[in-house]
Amino acid sequence: MTQITLSELPENLQNFLNQAQTTGEILTITQNGIPCATISPIKKSKRAAIGAMKNTGKIVGDIVEPTANLVTWDALE
Repeated sequence: MTQITLSELPENLQNFLNQAQTTGEILTITQNGIPCATISPIKKSKRAAIGAMKNTGKIVGDIVEPTANLVTWDALE
């Protein structure tokens, strides 16, 4: 973990952000020798691949027949 002083931050902020992003290292900002903040890269979450849930479903019962008695609807006539 790299430590930088608060006085170095304004002039080198872009360099520190790029460094954190490329190396993945957390930078600690200190003021008077006391840690006060950190700069760390955001970890990107990996998306599940297409078909990751393949073969995990289970069919229970008859999927062709209606689940309830058919009702005559006026809109269907």
